[in-house]
Amino acid sequence: MKQGAEKTDKTRALFSLEGNPGLGKVLPYSIQQILAMFVTNMVPIGIIGAACVPALTQAEILALMQSAMIAAGLATFIQATPIWKLGSGLPIFMGVSFTFVIPLSTIAAKYGYGAVTGTVLVGGLFEGVLGLTVKYWKKIMAPIVSAVVVTGIGLSLLSTAARSFGGGYAEDFGSVPNIITGTVTLLCCLLWMVLVKGSKKQLSILIGLAAGYLTALLFGHVDFSALKEGSFFSLPRLLPFTPVFRFDAILSVGVIYLVSATETLGDASAIAGGVLRRTLTQQETTGVLTIDGLGSVFSGLLGGTPVTSYSENVGLTIMTGVVNRNVARVGGAIMILAGLFPPVSHFMGTIPKPVIGGVLLIVLGQILVSGFEMIGKAGFTTRNKLIAAISLSVGIGFTASTEAGIWSNFPVAIQSIFAQNVVSVVFVLALVLNLVLPQDMDEKRA
Repeated sequence: MKQGAEKTDKTRALFSLEGNPGLGKVLPYSIQQILAMFVTNMVPIGIIGAACVPALTQAEILALMQSAMIAAGLATFIQATPIWKLGSGLPIFMGVSFTFVIPLSTIAAKYGYGAVTGTVLVGGLFEGVLGLTVKYWKKIMAPIVSAVVVTGIGLSLLSTAARSFGGGYAEDFGSVPNIITGTVTLLCCLLWMVLVKGSKKQLSILIGLAAGYLTALLFGHVDFSALKEGSFFSLPRLLPFTPVFRFDAILSVGVIYLVSATETLGDASAIAGGVLRRTLTQQETTGVLTIDGLGSVFSGLLGGTPVTSYSENVGLTIMTGVVNRNVARVGGAIMILAGLFPPVSHFMGTIPKPVIGGVLLIVLGQILVSGFEMIGKAGFTTRNKLIAAISLSVGIGFTASTEAGIWSNFPVAIQSIFAQNVVSVVFVLALVLNLVLPQDMDEKRA
């Protein structure tokens, strides 16, 4: 009887920040989280490295990917295990940011990879300072602003899920095998959630990934060639590229760090509101931003690009309700090991895009729904509805119509920040509207 009660307590601990469920219970959820983000985590550096002039070699790109994996793992661990003002104490998984791909690719092509490193270091310090001064500006981040940002993140990522479901940017995008693979993944996730009871129900993503992977194997769509590359063990190099500090590059990317900070705050707010049913504390706000920035500094010292919170994992946490910090701690350790032992990361990198897409259709939708819930908690007042309506319609609409040239008459610096980033437009509009719209709108209407 006592043993059964102990098992129940450990299971309950999975659904609370505190407590120690034990490695045996935590490990499957940590692996599930890592598999959901792993492929996406490797791609940005490959894109930036290929855009660099002179272009980086494949060996250099692989080495940078390994270093970024270690930086992301360490940032994830500290995020869940606060040290001084670093880390929020929330189970937020950190990974290489896609937000910086376009500006850093431009810098790499213009000034070389050394300028990328210099820009990442300065920008990361800037965001770290932003986190330390949060008490001076937190008041302008009203609940409706956070809610709209989370909703914007959810909406902006839906196309990513659909793109992955069809096969990414491969030539066979939308092919029958890709659609079948993505569908099998999605259906197995849903069936597991419907048919299985207890805490094991929350492992539906892991089961879906396994089923999708087997399906892709049957179609011959799993590429094992990367397993032959690199050594069994490798240590990262400190500053593999000499930093170059260019004022124009630092200025343009510094603004992107503000966007990244907004996304990170949105992700943290989604976990606090969607799982813990409360708002972020000042300590959590400070910690989540300082490690977002200083984690990027550490990544830059190893030659990597900025790391930030991963919305895919936030959606997975909201969906499962498994919010125990140890899940992120173990996940961070797995990423560090994957960085030190290349075969581990290379194997995880064999997961085909349609498999990831089948999972993301469920996971990313959870962020959107969480945003809706947060808007509801902020209150459906005339003022809040106006802020949400204008911010989302302009943010989504203007970004979707980029090919129509709606941003073409704006300065290049403005285009680089807003033209392809829904969240930045949504955030700026929500923030400005919240500051300028009168608080007594509803009273005047009555």
